[in-house]
Amino acid sequence: MSAPARTLVALVGKPNSGKSSLFNLLTGLHQKVGNFPGVTVDKRLGTCRLADNKEVDILDLPGTYSLYPRTPDERIVTEVLTQAQHADHPDRVVVVADATQLKNCLLLVTQLIDLNLPMVLALNMIDLLEKSQQTIQVNKLSFALGVPVVPINARTGQGVAELKSVLAAPLEPSSRQFITAAQTPTDQAAETIARYALIQDLLAQVTAPTLHSEWKARTRALDRWLTHKVWGYVIFFAVLTLIFQSIFAWAQIPMDFIDGSFAQLSAWLARVLPEGPFFDLLTEGLLPGIGGIVIFIPQIAILFTFISLLEESGYMARVVFIMDKVMRRFGLNGKSVVPLISGWACAIPAIMATRTIDSWKDRLITILVTPFMSCSARLPVFTILVALVIPPTARLAFLNLQGVMLMGLYLLGFIAAIGTAWLMKLLINVREKSFLIMELPVYRVPKWSNVAYTLVEKTKSFVFEAGKVILAISIVLWVLASYGPGNQLERAEQTVRAAAGPQASEEEIEILTAAYKLEHSYAGVIGKTFEPVIKPLGYDWKIGIALLTSFAAREVFVGTIATIYSVGQTEDELTIKGKLAAEVNPDTGGPRFTPAVSISLLLFYTFAMQCMSTLAVVKRETKGWRWPLLQLLYMTALAYLSAFIAYQALS
Repeated sequence: MSAPARTLVALVGKPNSGKSSLFNLLTGLHQKVGNFPGVTVDKRLGTCRLADNKEVDILDLPGTYSLYPRTPDERIVTEVLTQAQHADHPDRVVVVADATQLKNCLLLVTQLIDLNLPMVLALNMIDLLEKSQQTIQVNKLSFALGVPVVPINARTGQGVAELKSVLAAPLEPSSRQFITAAQTPTDQAAETIARYALIQDLLAQVTAPTLHSEWKARTRALDRWLTHKVWGYVIFFAVLTLIFQSIFAWAQIPMDFIDGSFAQLSAWLARVLPEGPFFDLLTEGLLPGIGGIVIFIPQIAILFTFISLLEESGYMARVVFIMDKVMRRFGLNGKSVVPLISGWACAIPAIMATRTIDSWKDRLITILVTPFMSCSARLPVFTILVALVIPPTARLAFLNLQGVMLMGLYLLGFIAAIGTAWLMKLLINVREKSFLIMELPVYRVPKWSNVAYTLVEKTKSFVFEAGKVILAISIVLWVLASYGPGNQLERAEQTVRAAAGPQASEEEIEILTAAYKLEHSYAGVIGKTFEPVIKPLGYDWKIGIALLTSFAAREVFVGTIATIYSVGQTEDELTIKGKLAAEVNPDTGGPRFTPAVSISLLLFYTFAMQCMSTLAVVKRETKGWRWPLLQLLYMTALAYLSAFIAYQALS
């Protein structure tokens, strides 16, 4: 006999109500991400143990203001809640409401009550309500709505135990009806006005008059600066400067430690392990490939920490607000800022975040330009190439010049994004007006446990997702670089000795033999075939192999370079940066990674399409290959042209 289905509890609420924080508190690590049946809208599902030790499933629905959908996310919420036959139709609903903005939350609450769904109202941010000197009489509110009301603080866990107790008890739909089917106006706007009239009467019964408070005065004072038409942008630019300075300044010591540790590990293995294919695979394939991603964990962690702090504090919403006017000039709107900034972490969830944009045209343009935002996968490429161009001691006044250049690359990606958006605005002829309607959340001191949770999850996801790809590619690359067609590799030493003559030393013969084997391996054959296309950019066949493999994931570039330059090398004690700096251009006798080559590569990776996964998600979101293929061709052409101009001008 199959076990009975568990009770499904849906978390519903408007954006920034604290719904995700409550979901994390209820489910802990017992959660997974998937898609709703038949659609590409993400859903988060977890399990929670209630007060009676009974387990229930918790479904975190996308944020919505009402059951009148305007976006794909809101549409799926409406379908889940209104269609009893839907696979994810809940047995119970928890509406998470911002206590400081209760009026704006009650429209959705009254609609759900009229659907006769068993529900609980979780009154969140109760601590901020107290600071603002407002009072909500919870018992009166519960009586007026006909549903249990539980004050909670989803950031600290206050009231969560009481919420679990309510969910464990029998729960019936409210006996109250705000607007019956017979009373429903034919026009959506008329119904909304009618509901708000009822809500206003209800609030008059359950809330005390709002008093002016020091807390609100401070909020207004902050907003006068942070949303100012001039100073708002200056402050945002200063925040970006701090982020990119920190990425180099704070991460340098742990990065050097990790880099040196992998070099020492490789040298130690050379002393303790016997020579053979397994030893070569380990020291020339796996270790350099894995080390090429692990070294960048400190910088990735710093970037994710700052993004989490901006979101937790409520500042990110102010950035959306001030950027709306700028974005509209380029065919976007303020809501496009969230996907674009999220693109600094990863383009895939950033593109999926465009579902909150009402206008189809604005959403499509945002999808097409988001990959220009430099994701965390590009960060390893940027930092190692910037370090080859600019010494760590270089300063611009009090600023680290490496950090300034890194910030410049990110801003260059943003300029490319809005420039392309402007072009798309002219080409996509859709007469459709869009509006930015949003409320600014209250300022909050970031909850460090939420920041830490985000940091760990995002960094772990980056390392393991990239690690799987890099591990596979490192093994394949080592095989391709260690074996070749015919018997040229077996005759390598004999061929090199004949060409070098009797005056060559044994050390020179060893180095030349290793280079000959690599060049005549399968990897060398592939790279040599591709080399004529990229030679005008200053790249050789080794860099060409890295360009090809990095289309799987941008961060694979560093791992590929590390693997390719490790095969056959005798100086395993060199760090990754040391190997790149020591690479010689056989045509000039000088370093391969000159400033011209490095800047050419930096520009190529700033503009080129990020990875196959990004292309796939664009195809999924636009429901066809037309737009992603256009995006791929355009970005590749822009990357190639800019890299060509930079190399030819600087060399």
